[in-house]
Amino acid sequence: MSLKTFKPYTKSRRSTVLVDREGLWKGKPYKSLTSKNKSSKGRNNYGRITSRNHGGGHKHKYRQIDFYRKKDDMVAKVVRIEYDPNRSAYVALVKYEDGVMNYIIAPNKIKIGDEIVSGRNKKIEVGNCMPLSDIPAGTNIHNIELAANGGAKLVRSAGSSAQISGLDENYCIIKLNSGEIRKIISSAR
Repeated sequence: MSLKTFKPYTKSRRSTVLVDREGLWKGKPYKSLTSKNKSSKGRNNYGRITSRNHGGGHKHKYRQIDFYRKKDDMVAKVVRIEYDPNRSAYVALVKYEDGVMNYIIAPNKIKIGDEIVSGRNKKIEVGNCMPLSDIPAGTNIHNIELAANGGAKLVRSAGSSAQISGLDENYCIIKLNSGEIRKIISSAR
């Protein structure tokens, strides 16, 4: 997705920069992959306000994201890219060969109709999921597990990425956006 700038017809328009949402799905989310998202509105179990200024806001459904990507060696096709009110990144609805649908966090530059795959020794392409040991040093990655089969915990927000610095025995050295360097087991995805 790209950024939109405007001609400065008014003072407020002069510095306005918006995200272009032209390719996003305009309909409702895929119903079987949503659940209700109970908001506490800043109240505790007695109904008393414990954190102020949390009330109001629009109700929205929670999209169940597949952070594990365990369907190995099965090609999935990107059906659509949607806005998700619960996170800064967009989500992509993918359909696997066996007909199962899942939401994943949409990586940058992924398009509708692209094919993605998970597993060992796969091609280095946008959207593919593989163990850290299979990815060469210097590659930008996102959606990183801290432990093998633990689900993605790091680098999940929009526009963020980490870079693989190298391998150290059974560990992969990763430089995060903040500049922090982490050692993560290389069997993690």
